Amino acid sequence: MQILKTALSCFLIFVLAVRGMAQGNDIQFKRADTLRGSDGPGRAFWDVLHYDITVNPDFESRTLYGRNDIRMQLNAFGKLQLDLQEPMQLDSALINTTAIPYTRDGNVYWLEIKKALPPDISFPDTINIRVYFHGKPRVAVRPPWDGGWVWTRDSLQRPWMSVACQGLGASVWYPCKDYQGDKPDAGATLRIVCPDSLVAVGNGRLLSVADTLSKKKVYTWNVVNPINTYCIVPYIGKYVHWGDMYPGLNGPLSLDYWVLEQDLQKAKRQFSQAALMMKAFEYWFGPYPFYEDGYKLVQSSYLGMEHQSDIAYGNHFQNGYLGRDLSGTGWGLKWDFIIVHESGHEWFGNNITSIDIADMWVHEGFTNYSEALYTEFYYGKQAGEEYIRGIRQNIQNDIPITGKYGVNNEGSGDMYYKASNMIHLIRQLIHDDGRFRMMLTEMNRRFRHSVVTATEIEGFMQEFTGLPLQPIFNQYLHTTRIPVLEYRVRKNRIQYRFAETVEGFRLNLPVTLNGRNMKLLVTNKWRSAKMGNTQNLKPEIDPNYLIISKRIND
Repeated sequence: MQILKTALSCFLIFVLAVRGMAQGNDIQFKRADTLRGSDGPGRAFWDVLHYDITVNPDFESRTLYGRNDIRMQLNAFGKLQLDLQEPMQLDSALINTTAIPYTRDGNVYWLEIKKALPPDISFPDTINIRVYFHGKPRVAVRPPWDGGWVWTRDSLQRPWMSVACQGLGASVWYPCKDYQGDKPDAGATLRIVCPDSLVAVGNGRLLSVADTLSKKKVYTWNVVNPINTYCIVPYIGKYVHWGDMYPGLNGPLSLDYWVLEQDLQKAKRQFSQAALMMKAFEYWFGPYPFYEDGYKLVQSSYLGMEHQSDIAYGNHFQNGYLGRDLSGTGWGLKWDFIIVHESGHEWFGNNITSIDIADMWVHEGFTNYSEALYTEFYYGKQAGEEYIRGIRQNIQNDIPITGKYGVNNEGSGDMYYKASNMIHLIRQLIHDDGRFRMMLTEMNRRFRHSVVTATEIEGFMQEFTGLPLQPIFNQYLHTTRIPVLEYRVRKNRIQYRFAETVEGFRLNLPVTLNGRNMKLLVTNKWRSAKMGNTQNLKPEIDPNYLIISKRIND
Protein backbone atom coordinates (compact mmCIF):
# COMPACT_ATOMS: atom_id res chain seq x y z
CA MET A 1 0.00 0.00 0.00
CA GLN A 2 2.25 2.73 -1.29
CA ILE A 3 2.08 5.91 0.76
CA LEU A 4 2.56 8.64 -1.83
CA LYS A 5 -1.05 8.92 -2.86
CA THR A 6 -1.97 11.38 -5.55
CA ALA A 7 -3.90 13.40 -2.97
CA LEU A 8 -0.69 14.15 -1.09
CA SER A 9 0.29 17.54 -2.47
CA CYS A 10 3.53 19.46 -2.28
CA PHE A 11 1.82 21.73 0.22
CA LEU A 12 1.21 18.78 2.54
CA ILE A 13 4.86 17.75 2.36
CA PHE A 14 5.82 21.33 3.20
CA VAL A 15 3.48 21.33 6.23
CA LEU A 16 5.04 18.12 7.53
CA ALA A 17 8.53 19.55 7.15
CA VAL A 18 7.60 22.73 8.99
CA ARG A 19 6.06 20.74 11.82
CA GLY A 20 9.24 18.75 12.22
CA MET A 21 11.41 21.87 12.32
CA ALA A 22 9.11 23.51 14.86
CA GLN A 23 10.06 20.92 17.46
CA GLY A 24 13.67 21.99 17.66
CA ASN A 25 16.94 20.29 16.84
CA ASP A 26 17.84 18.86 20.22
CA ILE A 27 18.06 15.29 18.86
CA GLN A 28 20.82 14.48 16.41
CA PHE A 29 19.49 12.00 13.88
CA LYS A 30 21.70 9.80 11.75
CA ARG A 31 21.47 8.36 8.26
CA ALA A 32 20.22 5.09 9.76
CA ASP A 33 17.25 6.93 11.28
CA THR A 34 16.31 8.34 7.89
CA LEU A 35 16.61 4.92 6.26
CA ARG A 36 14.34 3.46 8.91
CA GLY A 37 11.78 6.24 9.06
CA SER A 38 11.32 7.58 5.53
CA ASP A 39 10.04 6.50 2.14
CA GLY A 40 13.50 6.90 0.68
CA PRO A 41 14.87 5.96 -2.74
CA GLY A 42 15.26 2.31 -1.74
CA ARG A 43 11.56 2.04 -0.86
CA ALA A 44 9.63 4.45 -3.05
CA PHE A 45 9.78 2.43 -6.28
CA TRP A 46 8.13 -0.74 -4.97
CA ASP A 47 4.85 -1.54 -3.24
CA VAL A 48 4.38 -4.59 -1.01
CA LEU A 49 1.45 -6.77 -2.04
CA HIS A 50 1.88 -9.84 0.18
CA TYR A 51 4.26 -11.44 2.68
CA ASP A 52 4.54 -15.23 3.03
CA ILE A 53 6.70 -15.76 6.11
CA THR A 54 8.01 -19.04 7.48
CA VAL A 55 9.68 -18.94 10.89
CA ASN A 56 11.29 -21.78 12.85
CA PRO A 57 12.41 -20.66 16.32
CA ASP A 58 14.63 -22.80 18.58
CA PHE A 59 13.88 -22.21 22.24
CA GLU A 60 17.10 -23.62 23.66
CA SER A 61 19.53 -21.68 21.46
CA ARG A 62 17.36 -18.55 21.27
CA THR A 63 17.77 -18.56 17.50
CA LEU A 64 15.44 -18.73 14.54
CA TYR A 65 15.60 -19.18 10.82
CA GLY A 66 13.12 -18.85 8.03
CA ARG A 67 12.21 -17.29 4.74
CA ASN A 68 9.96 -14.56 3.41
CA ASP A 69 8.37 -14.64 -0.03
CA ILE A 70 7.63 -11.03 -0.89
CA ARG A 71 5.20 -10.29 -3.69
CA MET A 72 5.52 -6.70 -4.82
CA GLN A 73 4.59 -4.27 -7.53
CA LEU A 74 7.76 -2.94 -9.09
CA ASN A 75 7.48 0.51 -10.65
CA ALA A 76 11.10 1.13 -11.66
CA PHE A 77 14.61 -0.21 -11.24
CA GLY A 78 16.65 0.72 -8.22
CA LYS A 79 18.58 -0.64 -5.27
CA LEU A 80 15.89 -2.16 -3.10
CA GLN A 81 16.07 -1.46 0.63
CA LEU A 82 15.21 -4.54 2.68
CA ASP A 83 15.22 -4.10 6.45
CA LEU A 84 16.65 -6.73 8.80
CA GLN A 85 18.11 -5.62 12.10
CA GLU A 86 21.43 -6.81 13.42
CA PRO A 87 22.39 -9.40 14.53
CA MET A 88 19.88 -11.17 12.24
CA GLN A 89 21.39 -12.11 8.90
CA LEU A 90 20.18 -12.49 5.34
CA ASP A 91 21.38 -15.75 3.81
CA SER A 92 20.25 -15.34 0.22
CA ALA A 93 17.83 -13.47 -2.02
CA LEU A 94 16.31 -14.93 -5.18
CA ILE A 95 14.03 -14.08 -8.07
CA ASN A 96 12.91 -17.51 -9.20
CA THR A 97 16.30 -19.31 -9.19
CA THR A 98 18.43 -16.27 -9.95
CA ALA A 99 20.44 -14.92 -7.05
CA ILE A 100 20.16 -11.21 -6.28
CA PRO A 101 23.45 -9.55 -5.31
CA TYR A 102 23.23 -7.58 -2.07
CA THR A 103 25.30 -5.66 0.44
CA ARG A 104 24.73 -4.94 4.12
CA ASP A 105 24.44 -1.42 5.54
CA GLY A 106 23.78 -1.75 9.27
CA ASN A 107 20.14 -2.75 9.64
CA VAL A 108 19.53 -2.52 5.89
CA TYR A 109 20.33 -4.79 2.98
CA TRP A 110 20.58 -3.27 -0.49
CA LEU A 111 19.35 -5.68 -3.16
CA GLU A 112 20.50 -5.07 -6.74
CA ILE A 113 17.36 -6.54 -8.28
CA LYS A 114 18.09 -5.23 -11.77
CA LYS A 115 20.82 -7.85 -12.11
CA ALA A 116 18.31 -10.65 -11.48
CA LEU A 117 15.52 -9.40 -13.76
CA PRO A 118 15.17 -9.59 -17.54
CA PRO A 119 16.26 -6.35 -19.24
CA ASP A 120 13.00 -6.04 -21.17
CA ILE A 121 10.76 -5.90 -18.08
CA SER A 122 7.96 -3.34 -18.35
CA PHE A 123 6.65 -1.29 -15.46
CA PRO A 124 4.62 -1.60 -13.41
CA ASP A 125 5.12 -5.33 -12.98
CA THR A 126 4.49 -7.84 -10.22
CA ILE A 127 7.50 -9.84 -9.10
CA ASN A 128 8.29 -12.26 -6.28
CA ILE A 129 11.45 -12.17 -4.21
CA ARG A 130 12.35 -15.01 -1.85
CA VAL A 131 14.73 -14.22 0.99
CA TYR A 132 16.21 -16.66 3.53
CA PHE A 133 17.33 -15.46 6.95
CA HIS A 134 18.62 -16.69 10.29
CA GLY A 135 20.12 -15.45 13.51
CA LYS A 136 19.73 -14.70 17.18
CA PRO A 137 17.21 -11.86 17.32
CA ARG A 138 17.34 -9.11 19.88
CA VAL A 139 15.74 -10.29 23.10
CA ALA A 140 12.98 -8.18 24.60
CA VAL A 141 14.13 -6.94 28.01
CA ARG A 142 10.83 -5.37 29.06
CA PRO A 143 8.20 -6.21 26.47
CA PRO A 144 6.22 -4.63 25.00
CA TRP A 145 8.00 -1.33 25.77
CA ASP A 146 11.54 -2.58 25.15
CA GLY A 147 10.77 -4.91 22.29
CA GLY A 148 12.27 -7.96 20.65
CA TRP A 149 11.80 -11.70 20.69
CA VAL A 150 10.30 -13.09 23.90
CA TRP A 151 11.67 -16.40 25.20
CA THR A 152 10.15 -17.47 28.50
CA ARG A 153 8.44 -20.36 30.27
CA ASP A 154 4.91 -20.62 31.56
CA SER A 155 3.95 -21.45 35.16
CA LEU A 156 4.46 -25.16 34.41
CA GLN A 157 7.92 -24.48 32.96
CA ARG A 158 6.98 -25.18 29.37
CA PRO A 159 8.46 -23.05 26.56
CA TRP A 160 6.46 -19.95 25.70
CA MET A 161 7.57 -17.77 22.79
CA SER A 162 6.44 -14.67 20.93
CA VAL A 163 7.65 -11.26 19.82
CA ALA A 164 6.70 -7.65 20.59
CA CYS A 165 8.17 -5.09 18.21
CA GLN A 166 6.05 -1.96 17.80
CA GLY A 167 8.37 1.01 17.40
CA LEU A 168 11.43 -1.21 17.33
CA GLY A 169 10.13 -2.71 14.10
CA ALA A 170 9.26 -6.08 12.59
CA SER A 171 12.70 -6.22 10.98
CA VAL A 172 14.02 -7.19 14.41
CA TRP A 173 13.10 -10.75 13.41
CA TYR A 174 12.17 -11.01 9.72
CA PRO A 175 13.23 -9.17 6.54
CA CYS A 176 10.60 -6.77 5.26
CA LYS A 177 9.82 -3.23 4.24
CA ASP A 178 9.69 -2.03 7.83
CA TYR A 179 7.60 1.04 7.27
CA GLN A 180 4.05 1.83 8.37
CA GLY A 181 3.40 3.65 5.12
CA ASP A 182 3.35 0.44 3.08
CA LYS A 183 1.13 -2.36 4.34
CA PRO A 184 0.92 -5.53 2.19
CA ASP A 185 -2.28 -4.87 0.25
CA ALA A 186 -3.26 -8.56 0.07
CA GLY A 187 -2.31 -9.37 3.65
CA ALA A 188 0.15 -11.99 4.86
CA THR A 189 0.64 -15.70 5.42
CA LEU A 190 2.53 -16.83 8.52
CA ARG A 191 3.86 -20.39 8.75
CA ILE A 192 5.06 -21.18 12.27
CA VAL A 193 7.18 -24.26 12.92
CA CYS A 194 7.10 -25.50 16.51
CA PRO A 195 7.56 -28.68 18.58
CA ASP A 196 4.59 -31.02 18.24
CA SER A 197 4.02 -30.75 22.01
CA LEU A 198 3.15 -27.07 21.61
CA VAL A 199 0.65 -25.00 19.62
CA ALA A 200 1.37 -22.01 17.35
CA VAL A 201 -1.06 -19.11 16.90
CA GLY A 202 -0.85 -16.37 14.28
CA ASN A 203 -2.91 -13.63 12.68
CA GLY A 204 -6.16 -14.27 10.86
CA ARG A 205 -7.46 -17.74 10.05
CA LEU A 206 -5.79 -21.09 10.64
CA LEU A 207 -5.45 -22.70 7.21
CA SER A 208 -3.69 -25.93 8.11
CA VAL A 209 -1.62 -27.89 10.61
CA ALA A 210 0.97 -30.22 9.08
CA ASP A 211 3.33 -32.76 10.63
CA THR A 212 7.02 -32.84 9.77
CA LEU A 213 9.60 -35.63 10.03
CA SER A 214 11.33 -34.00 12.99
CA LYS A 215 8.59 -34.11 15.66
CA LYS A 216 7.43 -30.66 14.73
CA LYS A 217 4.27 -29.17 13.33
CA VAL A 218 3.74 -26.33 10.87
CA TYR A 219 0.79 -24.05 11.63
CA THR A 220 -0.24 -21.92 8.66
CA TRP A 221 -2.19 -18.76 9.40
CA ASN A 222 -3.45 -16.25 6.86
CA VAL A 223 -4.64 -12.63 6.88
CA VAL A 224 -6.43 -11.31 3.81
CA ASN A 225 -6.55 -7.65 4.85
CA PRO A 226 -3.69 -5.13 4.78
CA ILE A 227 -1.67 -5.37 7.98
CA ASN A 228 1.12 -3.45 9.72
CA THR A 229 4.41 -5.35 9.68
CA TYR A 230 4.78 -5.08 13.47
CA CYS A 231 1.34 -6.68 13.89
CA ILE A 232 2.41 -9.93 12.20
CA VAL A 233 3.24 -11.99 15.27
CA PRO A 234 3.58 -15.68 16.16
CA TYR A 235 2.74 -17.09 19.61
CA ILE A 236 4.00 -20.52 20.61
CA GLY A 237 2.98 -22.27 23.83
CA LYS A 238 0.79 -24.95 25.34
CA TYR A 239 -2.36 -23.27 24.11
CA VAL A 240 -5.96 -24.41 24.18
CA HIS A 241 -8.77 -22.82 22.21
CA TRP A 242 -12.43 -21.97 22.44
CA GLY A 243 -14.53 -19.54 20.49
CA ASP A 244 -17.91 -17.98 19.86
CA MET A 245 -19.83 -16.15 17.16
CA TYR A 246 -20.82 -12.54 17.69
CA PRO A 247 -23.85 -11.05 15.84
CA GLY A 248 -22.02 -8.03 14.49
CA LEU A 249 -23.06 -5.15 12.28
CA ASN A 250 -21.68 -6.94 9.22
CA GLY A 251 -23.00 -10.37 10.17
CA PRO A 252 -21.57 -13.23 12.26
CA LEU A 253 -18.08 -12.46 13.55
CA SER A 254 -15.85 -15.17 15.01
CA LEU A 255 -14.40 -14.42 18.44
CA ASP A 256 -11.55 -16.82 19.21
CA TYR A 257 -9.49 -17.23 22.35
CA TRP A 258 -6.16 -18.99 22.84
CA VAL A 259 -4.80 -19.35 26.38
CA LEU A 260 -2.47 -21.61 28.31
CA GLU A 261 -4.36 -24.71 29.32
CA GLN A 262 -3.85 -24.15 33.05
CA ASP A 263 -5.55 -20.74 32.78
CA LEU A 264 -8.59 -21.86 30.81
CA GLN A 265 -11.32 -21.39 33.41
CA LYS A 266 -10.36 -17.93 34.61
CA ALA A 267 -9.78 -16.89 30.99
CA LYS A 268 -13.30 -17.97 30.06
CA ARG A 269 -14.70 -15.75 32.81
CA GLN A 270 -12.60 -12.71 31.91
CA PHE A 271 -12.80 -12.96 28.13
CA SER A 272 -16.59 -12.72 28.24
CA GLN A 273 -15.85 -8.99 28.16
CA ALA A 274 -14.75 -9.25 24.51
CA ALA A 275 -18.34 -9.40 23.27
CA LEU A 276 -19.21 -6.38 25.45
CA MET A 277 -16.28 -4.50 23.94
CA MET A 278 -17.35 -5.40 20.40
CA LYS A 279 -20.90 -4.15 21.03
CA ALA A 280 -19.68 -0.80 22.39
CA PHE A 281 -17.06 -0.19 19.72
CA GLU A 282 -19.22 -1.16 16.78
CA TYR A 283 -21.71 1.38 18.15
CA TRP A 284 -19.13 4.14 18.36
CA PHE A 285 -16.80 3.36 15.45
CA GLY A 286 -18.79 1.26 13.00
CA PRO A 287 -18.23 -2.36 11.96
CA TYR A 288 -15.17 -4.25 13.15
CA PRO A 289 -12.70 -3.69 10.31
CA PHE A 290 -11.53 -7.28 9.79
CA TYR A 291 -14.52 -9.62 9.61
CA GLU A 292 -12.74 -11.82 7.05
CA ASP A 293 -9.85 -12.43 9.46
CA GLY A 294 -11.88 -12.70 12.67
CA TYR A 295 -11.05 -11.41 16.14
CA LYS A 296 -8.70 -13.17 18.57
CA LEU A 297 -7.33 -12.72 22.05
CA VAL A 298 -4.10 -14.66 22.65
CA GLN A 299 -2.56 -14.97 26.09
CA SER A 300 0.96 -13.53 26.15
CA SER A 301 3.73 -13.34 28.73
CA TYR A 302 3.80 -9.55 28.40
CA LEU A 303 1.07 -7.01 29.13
CA GLY A 304 -0.45 -6.63 25.68
CA MET A 305 -0.25 -5.31 22.13
CA GLU A 306 -2.70 -4.57 19.32
CA HIS A 307 -1.58 -7.27 16.89
CA GLN A 308 -4.24 -7.21 14.20
CA SER A 309 -6.82 -10.02 14.61
CA ASP A 310 -4.30 -11.55 17.04
CA ILE A 311 -4.31 -9.32 20.12
CA ALA A 312 -1.75 -10.07 22.81
CA TYR A 313 -3.31 -10.31 26.27
CA GLY A 314 -1.24 -10.43 29.47
CA ASN A 315 -3.33 -8.58 32.06
CA HIS A 316 -3.59 -11.62 34.36
CA PHE A 317 -7.38 -11.96 33.95
CA GLN A 318 -8.25 -8.96 36.08
CA ASN A 319 -9.93 -5.63 35.57
CA GLY A 320 -8.06 -2.37 35.31
CA TYR A 321 -4.48 -1.98 34.16
CA LEU A 322 -2.74 -4.78 36.07
CA GLY A 323 -5.39 -4.21 38.74
CA ARG A 324 -5.02 -0.40 38.79
CA ASP A 325 -7.32 2.35 37.58
CA LEU A 326 -5.29 4.78 35.48
CA SER A 327 -7.97 7.45 35.94
CA GLY A 328 -8.14 7.27 39.73
CA THR A 329 -11.94 7.52 39.49
CA GLY A 330 -12.91 3.89 40.04
CA TRP A 331 -14.38 3.53 36.55
CA GLY A 332 -11.23 1.96 35.19
CA LEU A 333 -11.75 -1.02 37.48
CA LYS A 334 -15.09 -1.87 35.88
CA TRP A 335 -13.45 -3.44 32.80
CA ASP A 336 -10.29 -5.12 31.60
CA PHE A 337 -7.92 -2.45 30.28
CA ILE A 338 -6.10 -4.69 27.80
CA ILE A 339 -9.28 -6.12 26.25
CA VAL A 340 -10.71 -2.63 25.81
CA HIS A 341 -7.63 -0.61 24.88
CA GLU A 342 -5.86 -3.06 22.58
CA SER A 343 -9.13 -3.91 20.84
CA GLY A 344 -9.75 -0.21 20.27
CA HIS A 345 -6.60 -0.26 18.15
CA GLU A 346 -8.33 -2.52 15.64
CA TRP A 347 -10.11 0.66 14.52
CA PHE A 348 -7.39 3.21 15.28
CA GLY A 349 -3.95 1.85 14.50
CA ASN A 350 -4.78 -1.25 12.48
CA ASN A 351 -7.68 -0.02 10.34
CA ILE A 352 -6.47 3.59 10.22
CA THR A 353 -2.67 3.65 10.33
CA SER A 354 -0.39 6.66 10.50
CA ILE A 355 2.22 6.76 7.74
CA ASP A 356 4.84 8.14 10.10
CA ILE A 357 5.13 7.21 13.77
CA ALA A 358 5.52 10.93 14.47
CA ASP A 359 1.72 10.96 14.12
CA MET A 360 1.07 8.13 16.56
CA TRP A 361 -1.51 10.24 18.38
CA VAL A 362 -3.88 9.10 15.61
CA HIS A 363 -3.47 5.59 17.04
CA GLU A 364 -3.16 6.30 20.73
CA GLY A 365 -5.29 9.41 21.22
CA PHE A 366 -8.44 7.93 19.70
CA THR A 367 -7.80 4.54 21.32
CA ASN A 368 -7.27 6.12 24.71
CA TYR A 369 -10.56 7.96 24.20
CA SER A 370 -12.19 4.63 23.35
CA GLU A 371 -11.75 3.72 27.02
CA ALA A 372 -13.96 6.66 27.99
CA LEU A 373 -16.47 5.80 25.27
CA TYR A 374 -16.64 2.21 26.52
CA THR A 375 -17.23 3.50 30.05
CA GLU A 376 -19.93 5.85 28.78
CA PHE A 377 -21.65 3.11 26.77
CA TYR A 378 -22.17 0.91 29.84
CA TYR A 379 -22.17 3.34 32.77
CA GLY A 380 -23.45 6.62 31.37
CA LYS A 381 -22.09 9.87 30.00
CA GLN A 382 -21.09 11.26 33.37
CA ALA A 383 -18.97 8.18 34.06
CA GLY A 384 -17.19 8.56 30.72
CA GLU A 385 -16.52 12.22 31.39
CA GLU A 386 -15.18 11.47 34.86
CA TYR A 387 -12.85 8.86 33.37
CA ILE A 388 -11.42 11.13 30.66
CA ARG A 389 -10.88 13.93 33.14
CA GLY A 390 -9.29 11.53 35.61
CA ILE A 391 -6.57 10.39 33.22
CA ARG A 392 -5.33 13.97 32.91
CA GLN A 393 -3.22 13.28 35.97
CA ASN A 394 -0.95 11.26 33.67
CA ILE A 395 -0.17 14.14 31.29
CA GLN A 396 3.52 15.09 31.37
CA ASN A 397 3.76 18.11 29.02
CA ASP A 398 7.40 17.21 28.45
CA ILE A 399 7.78 17.47 24.66
CA PRO A 400 5.25 17.93 21.85
CA ILE A 401 2.97 15.01 21.05
CA THR A 402 3.98 15.07 17.38
CA GLY A 403 7.42 13.61 16.77
CA LYS A 404 9.91 14.44 14.05
CA TYR A 405 9.06 13.26 10.58
CA GLY A 406 11.04 10.88 8.44
CA VAL A 407 13.36 9.56 11.16
CA ASN A 408 11.23 6.95 13.00
CA ASN A 409 10.67 9.29 15.93
CA GLU A 410 7.67 9.26 18.24
CA GLY A 411 6.73 12.33 20.21
CA SER A 412 5.59 12.52 23.82
CA GLY A 413 3.73 9.79 25.64
CA ASP A 414 1.07 12.49 25.97
CA MET A 415 -0.16 11.03 22.66
CA TYR A 416 -2.40 8.99 25.00
CA TYR A 417 -3.90 11.16 27.71
CA LYS A 418 -3.46 14.67 26.33
CA ALA A 419 -4.50 13.75 22.78
CA SER A 420 -7.60 11.98 24.05
CA ASN A 421 -8.55 15.04 26.10
CA MET A 422 -8.07 17.15 22.97
CA ILE A 423 -10.54 14.86 21.19
CA HIS A 424 -12.90 15.23 24.16
CA LEU A 425 -12.64 19.03 23.88
CA ILE A 426 -13.48 18.84 20.17
CA ARG A 427 -16.52 16.76 21.08
CA GLN A 428 -17.68 19.63 23.30
CA LEU A 429 -17.27 22.06 20.41
CA ILE A 430 -19.37 19.81 18.14
CA HIS A 431 -21.99 19.88 20.90
CA ASP A 432 -23.90 17.00 19.33
CA ASP A 433 -23.05 13.49 20.51
CA GLY A 434 -24.84 11.89 17.60
CA ARG A 435 -22.79 13.89 15.13
CA PHE A 436 -19.59 13.14 17.06
CA ARG A 437 -20.35 9.45 16.79
CA MET A 438 -21.07 9.86 13.06
CA MET A 439 -17.66 11.51 12.68
CA LEU A 440 -15.90 8.50 14.22
CA THR A 441 -17.79 5.97 12.10
CA GLU A 442 -17.30 7.98 8.91
CA MET A 443 -13.59 8.33 9.68
CA ASN A 444 -13.28 4.54 9.89
CA ARG A 445 -15.29 4.11 6.70
CA ARG A 446 -13.46 6.74 4.66
CA PHE A 447 -9.97 5.67 5.73
CA ARG A 448 -10.74 1.94 5.90
CA HIS A 449 -7.55 -0.13 5.70
CA SER A 450 -5.62 3.03 4.84
CA VAL A 451 -2.41 4.74 5.80
CA VAL A 452 -2.82 8.43 6.60
CA THR A 453 -1.06 11.56 7.73
CA ALA A 454 -2.23 13.54 10.73
CA THR A 455 -2.93 16.36 8.28
CA GLU A 456 -5.47 14.16 6.51
CA ILE A 457 -7.20 13.26 9.78
CA GLU A 458 -7.23 16.88 10.92
CA GLY A 459 -8.58 17.97 7.54
CA PHE A 460 -11.31 15.35 7.67
CA MET A 461 -12.39 16.44 11.17
CA GLN A 462 -12.56 20.08 10.11
CA GLU A 463 -14.47 19.20 6.96
CA PHE A 464 -16.94 16.98 8.80
CA THR A 465 -17.60 19.37 11.69
CA GLY A 466 -17.34 22.65 9.81
CA LEU A 467 -15.30 23.98 12.72
CA PRO A 468 -11.94 25.82 12.51
CA LEU A 469 -10.05 23.22 14.51
CA GLN A 470 -6.51 23.82 13.26
CA PRO A 471 -5.51 26.07 16.20
CA ILE A 472 -6.76 23.31 18.54
CA PHE A 473 -4.50 20.76 16.83
CA ASN A 474 -1.58 23.19 16.79
CA GLN A 475 -2.00 23.95 20.49
CA TYR A 476 -2.31 20.46 21.91
CA LEU A 477 -0.20 18.45 19.43
CA HIS A 478 2.68 20.79 18.66
CA THR A 479 3.31 22.64 21.92
CA THR A 480 3.69 21.59 25.54
CA ARG A 481 1.51 24.43 26.78
CA ILE A 482 -1.94 24.10 28.31
CA PRO A 483 -4.13 27.15 27.53
CA VAL A 484 -4.54 29.50 30.48
CA LEU A 485 -7.67 31.60 30.99
CA GLU A 486 -6.24 34.71 32.61
CA TYR A 487 -8.73 37.02 34.30
CA ARG A 488 -8.77 40.14 36.42
CA VAL A 489 -11.50 42.14 38.12
CA ARG A 490 -11.97 45.87 37.44
CA LYS A 491 -14.76 47.43 39.49
CA ASN A 492 -17.92 45.73 38.24
CA ARG A 493 -16.34 44.04 35.24
CA ILE A 494 -14.34 40.89 34.65
CA GLN A 495 -11.60 41.01 32.05
CA TYR A 496 -10.28 37.83 30.47
CA ARG A 497 -8.02 36.45 27.75
CA PHE A 498 -6.08 33.33 26.79
CA ALA A 499 -2.37 33.07 27.54
CA GLU A 500 0.09 30.34 26.55
CA THR A 501 -1.76 29.77 23.29
CA VAL A 502 -0.84 29.56 19.61
CA GLU A 503 -1.91 32.11 17.03
CA GLY A 504 -5.64 31.94 16.31
CA PHE A 505 -6.61 29.92 19.40
CA ARG A 506 -10.09 31.07 20.43
CA LEU A 507 -13.06 29.41 22.07
CA ASN A 508 -16.61 30.10 23.11
CA LEU A 509 -15.74 28.81 26.55
CA PRO A 510 -18.49 27.61 28.89
CA VAL A 511 -17.95 29.04 32.37
CA THR A 512 -19.95 29.61 35.51
CA LEU A 513 -19.76 33.13 36.95
CA ASN A 514 -21.60 33.98 40.17
CA GLY A 515 -23.85 31.00 39.66
CA ARG A 516 -24.64 31.93 36.04
CA ASN A 517 -23.81 29.52 33.24
CA MET A 518 -22.56 31.45 30.26
CA LYS A 519 -20.14 31.32 27.34
CA LEU A 520 -17.26 33.70 26.96
CA LEU A 521 -15.62 34.27 23.60
CA VAL A 522 -11.98 34.10 24.64
CA THR A 523 -9.02 35.05 22.44
CA ASN A 524 -5.49 36.21 23.22
CA LYS A 525 -6.79 39.79 23.50
CA TRP A 526 -8.36 41.19 26.64
CA ARG A 527 -12.16 41.22 26.57
CA SER A 528 -14.56 42.10 29.36
CA ALA A 529 -18.04 41.40 30.68
CA LYS A 530 -20.12 43.37 33.14
CA MET A 531 -20.87 41.65 36.44
CA GLY A 532 -23.26 42.72 39.16
CA ASN A 533 -21.10 41.38 41.98
CA THR A 534 -17.37 40.86 41.60
CA GLN A 535 -16.58 39.89 45.19
CA ASN A 536 -14.64 36.60 45.26
CA LEU A 537 -15.33 36.26 41.54
CA LYS A 538 -13.70 33.24 39.96
CA PRO A 539 -14.69 31.71 36.60
CA GLU A 540 -15.45 28.02 36.87
CA ILE A 541 -14.47 26.49 33.53
CA ASP A 542 -16.47 23.59 32.15
CA PRO A 543 -14.25 20.69 33.38
CA ASN A 544 -14.55 18.91 30.02
CA TYR A 545 -12.19 21.51 28.55
CA LEU A 546 -8.47 20.96 29.10
CA ILE A 547 -7.87 24.55 30.15
CA ILE A 548 -6.67 26.08 33.40
CA SER A 549 -7.48 29.47 34.92
CA LYS A 550 -5.30 32.04 36.64
CA ARG A 551 -6.17 35.34 38.31
CA ILE A 552 -4.00 38.31 37.40
CA ASN A 553 -3.59 40.91 40.13
CA ASP A 554 -2.12 43.84 38.21
